[in-house]
Amino acid sequence: MPHATRTWRLLRLAATLIAGLAATLAIAAGERFGRRPRTTPRVVRWWHGRVCRDLGLRVEVIGTPLPNALLVVNHVSWLDIPALGAQGEIDFLSKAEVRDWPVVGWMATVAGTLFIERGAHQTAGLAEAIGARVRAGRPVAIFPEGTTSDGTALLRFHPRLFASGQQAGVVIQPVALRYGTGPAPDPIAPFIGRDTLLAHLARVLGHGPLDVRIQFLAPIDPSQTDRRQLAAQARAAIARALGLTGEHPPRIPGEGAPCRETPASARRSLVPAQ
Repeated sequence: MPHATRTWRLLRLAATLIAGLAATLAIAAGERFGRRPRTTPRVVRWWHGRVCRDLGLRVEVIGTPLPNALLVVNHVSWLDIPALGAQGEIDFLSKAEVRDWPVVGWMATVAGTLFIERGAHQTAGLAEAIGARVRAGRPVAIFPEGTTSDGTALLRFHPRLFASGQQAGVVIQPVALRYGTGPAPDPIAPFIGRDTLLAHLARVLGHGPLDVRIQFLAPIDPSQTDRRQLAAQARAAIARALGLTGEHPPRIPGEGAPCRETPASARRSLVPAQ
């Protein structure tokens, strides 16, 4: 991609980030006086759509997110968030460390992101909080792999967060996310290894259009199943949609534990693996 085009895309993204900061300030100001704007979910969705445009993401969507769904999504990149967030008024579950990241953590908190402490025994309380959001018509997306993969295979799905899907009025909807249109997944999108956010962002901006396919699959009936069975069913449904085998890939030598505490960690995670 020509340098001028990359620079123009970067400038547009910067303008979108400034607009997001302004919107977040307005929302936070309203909340300080006990008035959370009703337009907040629509503003967040609009902002995600702008980020997708600025990054050159071309999103193909199959199906629709159900309003009373716990969305169970395979995790490839930080790009997953704007790609999914642009498709509906969707909340996300994030590891607690993200809340402390400069600017990003504050924006995520104001936007309505739920957070989970690594290693804390909070499954019941978190499941209740997620269930309340979902029953109010706000789908919540979780990434049960607990970290990102390169898109060529699925990691193990950790079952503890599937407790949210066992509540009355909540359905589990698997979501298959794939970057690229060729036989193999796009190699630019994955945010893995020792990569840094700025380095990855530079590659995405210089890549040209990046195709993303999001498939909202049929919901899973949670009756008569435990969390491990639910996790296995969701993983199998996503694997079928992506044309992947059900085998767990081996851990890449030299990589650390899935969740590190800094944005420059070896693997990126929204939900800490337990």
